[in-house]
Amino acid sequence: MSQDSTTVPETSRKLSGRRRREIVAVLLFSGGPIFESSIPLSVFGIDRQDAGVPRYRLLVCAGEDVPLRTTGGLELTAPYGLEALSRAGTVVVPAWRSITQPPPAAALDALRRAHEEGARIVGLCTGAFVLAAAGLLDGRPATTHWMYAPTLAKRYPSVHVDPRELFVDDGDVLTSAGTAAGIDLCLHIVRTDHGADAAGALARRLVVPPRRSGGQERYLDRSLPEEIGADPLAEVVAWALEHLHEQFDVEALAARAYMSRRTFDRRFRSLTGSAPLQWLITQRVLQAQRLLETSDYSVDEVAGRCGFRSPVALRGHFRRQLGSSPAAYRAAYRARRPQGGPAERTDRPDRADRLERLERADRSDRAEVIEQRSGDHSLPLRRPGVPGGHPGHPAHHGHAPHPEPGKPESDAYAPRLPEQAAGRAPGRPSLPGQRERPVG
Repeated sequence: MSQDSTTVPETSRKLSGRRRREIVAVLLFSGGPIFESSIPLSVFGIDRQDAGVPRYRLLVCAGEDVPLRTTGGLELTAPYGLEALSRAGTVVVPAWRSITQPPPAAALDALRRAHEEGARIVGLCTGAFVLAAAGLLDGRPATTHWMYAPTLAKRYPSVHVDPRELFVDDGDVLTSAGTAAGIDLCLHIVRTDHGADAAGALARRLVVPPRRSGGQERYLDRSLPEEIGADPLAEVVAWALEHLHEQFDVEALAARAYMSRRTFDRRFRSLTGSAPLQWLITQRVLQAQRLLETSDYSVDEVAGRCGFRSPVALRGHFRRQLGSSPAAYRAAYRARRPQGGPAERTDRPDRADRLERLERADRSDRAEVIEQRSGDHSLPLRRPGVPGGHPGHPAHHGHAPHPEPGKPESDAYAPRLPEQAAGRAPGRPSLPGQRERPVG
């Protein structure tokens, strides 16, 4: 099911009689990182009824009969074993110790049995590898930490891995991106079970946003699995990363690999889990992001140094991946990190200087809109969730696209657009970072 589908997944099973929806089992393994492991313990294991958060009953279960060592050499003791999973209505796998090791067979059998009996199965971060090994993600959409998403897609080709999402809700099986995205998914579960007020109250206690928009794109640094080094395509990939300042396309990469375009696409996707064109665009946007943060090049110069054919192409791809224009991103980045030595970093930037920066970014945004409307239709202006994407659609003739109904328009972690910083309504909606299944 698509994460923003208008239909409820038909994969949910009726909960067996011995299981209780309010019981949450957290399955821990030795070698799991303590931060990810602590997220479901904190969300579902602490009584916060005084703040209006309904109480869950937590069962912490050992997934194997070995000492549960975690970050820093700490050793944990779980009060329950795999047998306790038979009472849980929700089973959470917060992490797995190594994406190269198979999980214990007994734990995989217990997860399959829980799913067959109607339990909701949740994988946080690398916990998705455990769900995939159990076969629970076959034919389903899923996500994991962006760094491991290509490996997940390569190892389990029947799983529809989307490295852009903060979390994916597919009804009775849910997965999240890495680390802090586990908090987003756990809050979503509370919201699904008890409503937005309960989730909001819990978010206030945790001092986190109740709902984040924007996906993992802004955190991407690389999108290739580590084992690519042993593949013949590694040389082609290395060449592409070293020549991002040049204008070349996937056809050129295929030629360097001495392959047809079709063969190259198939080999590249099997190796990395993504299409070569999307990977190349992402790498160019990441390079543009670095230059905007570390140089004084104009947006036009950044576009040329990242291999984009025009500044319009850069702006379109940059906005789709990061949710803001290049100029607004740079202004927000520099506002957060004022120039100067260590002694000056704690000083607040001069108000007039900040306003001047925002005004420059605002003028650049307006120029971008004029440029996109008046001339260059070579770059599709379609954004995810917005109909159209061709020159004949109203989005190409000056009509602002409308956000999806019911989608949040704010992003607590994204750079603020200039008009937002100046107290005006934003000209264009930001994109949601998590797509949830509808309730009801």
